[in-house]
Amino acid sequence: MSSPHVVVIPNPEQGHVIPLLELSQNLAKHGLRITFVNSEYNHNRVLESLEGKNYIGEQIHLVSIPDGIEPWDDRSDMRKLLEKRLQVMPGKLEGLIEEIHGREGEKIACLIADGAAGWAIEVAEKMKLRRAVVVITSAATVALTFSIPKLIEDGVINSNGTPIKEQMIQLAPNMPAISTGELFCDETKTHFMPLIVHFQIKHIF
Repeated sequence: MSSPHVVVIPNPEQGHVIPLLELSQNLAKHGLRITFVNSEYNHNRVLESLEGKNYIGEQIHLVSIPDGIEPWDDRSDMRKLLEKRLQVMPGKLEGLIEEIHGREGEKIACLIADGAAGWAIEVAEKMKLRRAVVVITSAATVALTFSIPKLIEDGVINSNGTPIKEQMIQLAPNMPAISTGELFCDETKTHFMPLIVHFQIKHIF
């Protein structure tokens, strides 16, 4: 009987890949076979960093899918980056899963996705795969994320994530109060804040 085959998918952002790689290594130590799915851009960067090293091991297969961004596109345009990923990556992941299942004797036991890659969980649900979410962000960020619907309902922020007024709020009883001006991100990122809020509501709630 072959070892269980698990697909692991990080959110393709800085700070998300290494924690999921470390999780994959620990799973591999317990006998699981891992297909680690990165964006093509991050996949190439990982391969460059692994040159001459062998700490990934035979149990972990590194693969990639396109994220929809061409080499000449501006990766600092976060709105375009998020939109392209949501347009392209779910279909490419679905195709990869079908390819794996098309191999003789292959069946994916579980899909593990980064909490910020909710689209991958939707693909797993659609394809009737067991699935799990790994949240690598801080407890404060998790509390904020799960507070989004209530913050909108209470009139603290609008549906685009913009604070209605400057005030102090408390997300949980044991957390310090924070200003609504510090909820999400700085002014340089407000142009794609609506996309992030809508993404969180759709893929987490």
